[in-house]
Amino acid sequence: MTEEKTQTENKGFIETLFGVGAHLGYSRARRHASMKTMIFGSKSNTDIIDLTRTAPLIEESLGFIRTLGAQGKTVLFVGGKPEIRDLVRETAESLNMPFVAGRWLGGTLTNFAEIKKRIQRLGSLTADKEAGVLAQKYTKKERLLIDREIIKLEESFGGMSGVEQLPQALVVVDTRAENIAVTEAQQTGIPVVGIMNSDCDLRMVDHPIIGNDASRKSVSFFLEKIAEAYQAGKKEGVKAPAKEGS
Repeated sequence: MTEEKTQTENKGFIETLFGVGAHLGYSRARRHASMKTMIFGSKSNTDIIDLTRTAPLIEESLGFIRTLGAQGKTVLFVGGKPEIRDLVRETAESLNMPFVAGRWLGGTLTNFAEIKKRIQRLGSLTADKEAGVLAQKYTKKERLLIDREIIKLEESFGGMSGVEQLPQALVVVDTRAENIAVTEAQQTGIPVVGIMNSDCDLRMVDHPIIGNDASRKSVSFFLEKIAEAYQAGKKEGVKAPAKEGS
């Protein structure tokens, strides 16, 4: 009975993936060699992702996210494509997590000590401005220059405000487009959960979520599932101490 229930749940999940268009890859010409086994076939020169193969990988990745939630780990969300930036930002903010929803600056992870100084600079200037300190200490022209600096820093580091140490994991939308972020994560030993299409290198991520990374509908679905998994894990983590003490 349990096995039948599992099969039904798996079938339902695959149908849901199909419904959001997660099966739609790119053209065969763009297919990365590492994705060959994940492709069911091609239709009108468009790769069709084999959801029966990718669904278990997605569920494993969501399980990893759930574990991160239970442990209260910090997850950095990354996705700079214009069509999905707002989804990345909103998902991260819903979990009170940092994000980079714009251009990834080289060295964000591998030279974090320097990046941290810039984040702290942004925090300090913003706090002084809100407290009225800048108006007391600087001329109008100086304040104008500082305002410009704040805007520039906000564009680059606004999503990482308050971050004091390297994240414990990355969630990356389109690992091909964000290859610099993924490479830096590899170099610093940070695991990556990658929402990735048929043109991405499967070997570059620890926890793949293979599917359409160009459609807002499918990306939104994946990010919602990630947020749900983290929140579920967080609830489990909160319950754990009480259980141990009982």
